[in-house]
Amino acid sequence: MDGRLPTGIDVLDRQLEGGFPPGSIVLFSAPPFSQSELFLYEFTAMRSTLYLTTVRSDQAVADAFDRTADQTQIGDPTIREIGVEAPIDQAGKLIGTLSEESTLIIDTINQLEEQDAGQYRYFLNQLQTQLENTNSVAILHGLDGHSVDAGRDLTAQMADLVFDLTTRIQGTEVTSRLSVPKFRGGRALDETIKLKLTAGIEIDTSRDIA
Repeated sequence: MDGRLPTGIDVLDRQLEGGFPPGSIVLFSAPPFSQSELFLYEFTAMRSTLYLTTVRSDQAVADAFDRTADQTQIGDPTIREIGVEAPIDQAGKLIGTLSEESTLIIDTINQLEEQDAGQYRYFLNQLQTQLENTNSVAILHGLDGHSVDAGRDLTAQMADLVFDLTTRIQGTEVTSRLSVPKFRGGRALDETIKLKLTAGIEIDTSRDIA
């Protein structure tokens, strides 16, 4: 579809009719033990990307990109580390630097969700305005561990798209499935996508055996 921003992942672009609508906030939720970072790395391949890291150091993220570059297609993002002091203020200043038709990745959004609810809501509205002004897209990487802050509900409500990655370990099999239960202004997927997440992201064509 004209005007969409390709994700950089063929299977998603086909399912999303070309990619992300410009101006979209995307919540990408996943278990901490999954290979969800592969998505983040491949999302950087298509356009200028600002990558904000709230847990790992900027050097650790840069090293991970270097290791991944030999295995799959990635971009050359600008990586900035968000410290523990006033993280929402830091993130708010950095999103003001987004260029036209760019990608913002926040890895992870959990640390911002834990802040004051009013400040976080203001940040999300500020982010939405900046994305619309620059025709950009934001991917908020939310980890679904044992403890998830109440701010996740606000993130999901504000998000235009929700990607939900699940990982099941049964016996010797590791199964990863991606669902898109919310797509504001588009078509949510009525089925999950079974994926192989190893060195890169591929469709898993093996059959499920009950």
